[in-house]
Amino acid sequence: MLPAVRDFSLQIFAGETYGLVGESGSGKTTLAHAIMRYLSDSGEIVGGRIDFDGRNLLALTSSEIRDIWGREIVFVPQDPLSALNPSIRVGEQVAEGLRVQMGLSRKAANTRTIELLTEVRISDPGRVARSYPHEISGGMQQRVMIAMALGAEPKLILLDEPTTSLDVTTQAAVLDLLRDLIHNTDAAVLYITHNLGVVAQICDRVAVLYAGELVEDAPKEALFEKPLHPYTQGLLASVPELGRHKSDARLSSIPGRIPSPQERGSGCIFAPRCPLAIDLCFSERPRLDASFPDSKVRCHRWPEIAAGEIFAWGKINNPEAVASRPPQETALQLKNVEVGYTLRQSLSERVAGRPRRRVMAVDGVDLSVQYGETLGLAGESGSGKTSLARAVVGLVVRSGGDIDLLGLSLAPELSRRSIDELRLAQYIFQNPEEALNPYLTIGETLQRPYITLMGQLKADARNNARRLLAAVKLPADYFDAYPNRLSGGEKQRVAIARAFATSPALLIADEPVSSLDVSVQASILNLLSALQVDANSSMLFISHDLAVVGFLADRVAIMYAGQIVEVTDSKALPALPHHPYTEALLSAVPSIDPATVQQVIQLEGDIPSQQAFPSGCRFHPRCPRYLGDICRTVEPPWQVTETGSRIRCHISPDDLRAAQKRGFDNEGG
Repeated sequence: MLPAVRDFSLQIFAGETYGLVGESGSGKTTLAHAIMRYLSDSGEIVGGRIDFDGRNLLALTSSEIRDIWGREIVFVPQDPLSALNPSIRVGEQVAEGLRVQMGLSRKAANTRTIELLTEVRISDPGRVARSYPHEISGGMQQRVMIAMALGAEPKLILLDEPTTSLDVTTQAAVLDLLRDLIHNTDAAVLYITHNLGVVAQICDRVAVLYAGELVEDAPKEALFEKPLHPYTQGLLASVPELGRHKSDARLSSIPGRIPSPQERGSGCIFAPRCPLAIDLCFSERPRLDASFPDSKVRCHRWPEIAAGEIFAWGKINNPEAVASRPPQETALQLKNVEVGYTLRQSLSERVAGRPRRRVMAVDGVDLSVQYGETLGLAGESGSGKTSLARAVVGLVVRSGGDIDLLGLSLAPELSRRSIDELRLAQYIFQNPEEALNPYLTIGETLQRPYITLMGQLKADARNNARRLLAAVKLPADYFDAYPNRLSGGEKQRVAIARAFATSPALLIADEPVSSLDVSVQASILNLLSALQVDANSSMLFISHDLAVVGFLADRVAIMYAGQIVEVTDSKALPALPHHPYTEALLSAVPSIDPATVQQVIQLEGDIPSQQAFPSGCRFHPRCPRYLGDICRTVEPPWQVTETGSRIRCHISPDDLRAAQKRGFDNEGG
């Protein structure tokens, strides 16, 4: 039997929020399932104790542990949609738990359901209760899961990446909700995440897990101020922060990958990836030492790290790889681009003879990307980012406007584009699992663009594919491997390599790092920067994370409800003023400084339906700086700020700057 988690000890007090961080494969979710005794058939707890409220959970019968689930211990998963029953209305799912776990009558459970939905700040709880899961947003689904968890007033809440799949604004709202609810319930909380900014803002203590071992455990402030384990240092150094740009320094990243259970040796488990490893680290497993009062670390060299004599990671100065380029000619030009979809009719609509409904995902977008430039495109889900990107490469057919690439007018339909036009624009998808054919080897995947788009012979394509594999820093023996052998980050490197195979003039990267661990994310961002410089390609980089966009992009465009509302130089992101929507996005980026008191601008409601955009300024129903009728009835003009940013707003740049400066001062910044 292989050890997935070994020698792990943790104590959580009532009212305490404990963060559990580490890369994918470190054992975080396995540990949570073990606490609940909900391991798969292949998993087994082979030693230790799990004491909960005076009872050893390992000594309980299956019936006794089931009585605890949902009542005293609750689990909130990462993907709420997969956890909710799609065929049962939301309210009934909440009420069913109350009837079963709390013994409430049907009437009392229905009443309590509305109360719980109100407590988790759902503005229209009656409507949401009557809805099916697919009819509400991801943020609403997660709030419903939290309401279900809190309904039984549990003593322990296990939160497994509850905000990972959410937009930054929705994440901020859910975190604010969790912070208040945890404070009011006095429950013990284990918060599992790889987002260190979230940990800094919501947790009291932090445990760092690596390859199934606890490597550091400390109060939040101590861990962020002076991490003592090289792995913790590496995670913190990998995080892109607002104001940090690729032209200043590359991101630090941890080389290699987390070992599988069968690859774990007898020495320090992190030694193969550690820049501070010495012979002792490979031969002897370090103890979990008490480093400072109330802190522990598993490292042979922690006293040297604590004394400031050595440090594992830092910023890697490499200005040549990401040097700023002088303005050049336009590579990509979008003029008044529109993307609309016609919805399928229901049977009742057909019988009634109603016209087919149409939605407008992209509405009159003008943008340009220069040679060698990276343009970041940011905004919440549903803002139209992916629809715009796919229209550029022809994966969706635009309904209006013009798209020119290197002076070539691109046809709306992919089928009408020439081989040369297909070669010039390449796409990197968000999920590498879906982007790679599981039945093709990595070598076959990388050879295909050389053969189909470049017209090369198989021998030449094979040689070029091998060089490409080396360029993205993957082992040569991966050439004959299938995708299931690779980690998520390695699969994304293959997808990136395939995109660069044709030396594209334009690369479109659609959320390419959103599903990756922070250390893997850093290595992918560095790789994209280096390859783009070598190929002199332009890039449209899509993300909802403004810290990531600000690091990689030269300019940033903010999109809301199918329109661009701001275009700014990425280095001007920390400077005021901004469009009120950009202001809200920036305020919601969690800081990795625990001392920072963030005043997040809470946006009410969701992005408006693409079937009926609001009149006037499309942001006015949610805008915290709403002026009145002019915002509601008149489309806002474009204005230019002192920093050269362009914003679409009725408020003058001077007035926006003054108002946003007051908000910044109120944060204590």
